[in-house]
Amino acid sequence: MLEARALGVLIEKAHTVPDSYPLSLNSLTLGCNQKTARDPVLNASEAEVQGAADALRSLSLVFESSGSRVTRYEHNLGRALGLPSQSVALLAVLMLRGPQTSSELRANSERLHRFADLSSVEAFLDELAERAAEKGGPLVVKLPRAAGAREPRWAQLLCGPVDMSAPFAQAGSDDFVASGELAALRSQQAALQGELTALRERVDRLCRELGVGAG
Repeated sequence: MLEARALGVLIEKAHTVPDSYPLSLNSLTLGCNQKTARDPVLNASEAEVQGAADALRSLSLVFESSGSRVTRYEHNLGRALGLPSQSVALLAVLMLRGPQTSSELRANSERLHRFADLSSVEAFLDELAERAAEKGGPLVVKLPRAAGAREPRWAQLLCGPVDMSAPFAQAGSDDFVASGELAALRSQQAALQGELTALRERVDRLCRELGVGAG
């Protein structure tokens, strides 16, 4: 959802480019369409990002800054939902990069908040997952562990419920061999087997012509 991407960008840029923050619409659009540290990569127009910012503003999750000829935007997630900065950092990374393990979250949130250890990350994730209904309910959920994965992944719930029956393998993960990669490996194995068979036949033919045993 574009609203989540825009909110995540505002949180990220508040830490990484404080001199340019709050962000103009153009900068926010560039951040939403950024090719690195984003999953999925988007190609949203300024009009679409403007609509997302307006939707977030109506929920008090984003403010428009005054005193400038260019409209600028800043996030209000922590204040609006009563969250500590550690939780805001984790949610931002999940909104920008999709489901991740606690280890990946610790590494990817380094520029937003430096967690002392993995248990600290997991403590804040558990707190977000167990958030009371009177406060608005859970904001993250632990996904079923994918086949071949060592760790389960976490997903944010700001965009609504997650389909828990869907496979949650992440492309490029060292813990998971994608189906396309597996098919390629099988095809390569079959090609090698064919070459080996042809080579054996050639050796047998040469041995017969020379009158020697193949050994």
